[in-house]
Amino acid sequence: MPIPSHPNLLVGTDSGDDAAIWQISPERALVVTVDFITPIVDDPYLWGQIAATNAVSDVYAMGGEPIFALNLVNWNSAELPASLLVEVLKGASDKAAEGGWLVVGGHSVEDPEPKFGMCVIGEINPEGLLRNTGLRPDDVLILTKPLGVGIMTTAIKAGVLDQRSQERVIAYMLQLNKGARDAAVKHCATGATDVTGFGLLGHLKKMISGQGLDAHLQLDMIPLIDGAYQLAQNNVIPSGSKRNLEWTMPDVKVIGQSDTDLIILADAQTSGGLLFGVTPNKVQDVLKELAEKGSTAAAIGRVAQGKGEQIYLSGHLNS
Repeated sequence: MPIPSHPNLLVGTDSGDDAAIWQISPERALVVTVDFITPIVDDPYLWGQIAATNAVSDVYAMGGEPIFALNLVNWNSAELPASLLVEVLKGASDKAAEGGWLVVGGHSVEDPEPKFGMCVIGEINPEGLLRNTGLRPDDVLILTKPLGVGIMTTAIKAGVLDQRSQERVIAYMLQLNKGARDAAVKHCATGATDVTGFGLLGHLKKMISGQGLDAHLQLDMIPLIDGAYQLAQNNVIPSGSKRNLEWTMPDVKVIGQSDTDLIILADAQTSGGLLFGVTPNKVQDVLKELAEKGSTAAAIGRVAQGKGEQIYLSGHLNS
């Protein structure tokens, strides 16, 4: 597809970033994104909340503040009562109220498989813009939510996840990345993304591609959701994670890591955390601030000048 170009288009499709950015004045730009998902939990209200949290994440990943959203509804009205859709929409509306943005309408179509999401519009001062291509040599990589969401939600669908574990992963998916955005902007991050469908390896690959940087991940520092490692060992793995791993492996330098380690690093997340880089002297302040906000954040590696644009792995994930 052709790559669009315009003086006001600050971020378009060329870098595969999280949202489009359109400048409307020297101090103001619009952040525009869209995302929707199939049901990943049985409760329609929770599904609506998760879908809204997932959709707005791209605005936060760019450093922006959401201002309003439009609902996107694919619904099987022949089999699913309207009362369920009401619960989905209510969940999304309540999450929007929590995050401080408005839901101002939307569009629905008939679909045999239900889907729900949002087109979210935000705003940002262009000087505070976070790009996925903004990492600097020697930056330390901060991950604000643990990995394993894709594995855990696959286990929910398969009916093999206990109630306590379900509540744990749902709590992570419901956590807005607003606090993570605040910390990234406050501590002068310049490169950021959210870890969602492409997994940690896939999103990190996009961050270093074409930037002359290598990434070095310390696997024993990467947080995991309790139980995710054991489920992956038992082959409870979403198909998207397997595709992610196949796509990223040519750019990953493996030193004795297990197949389980690798598939979790490629796990397709829904409503995952932010991944951003800060200078080494900022790391402790960032982690302290994120902990105070209730985030399970960790410094998981660093980036360095390099021509290979490779991801180097050290150690093993904690099972």
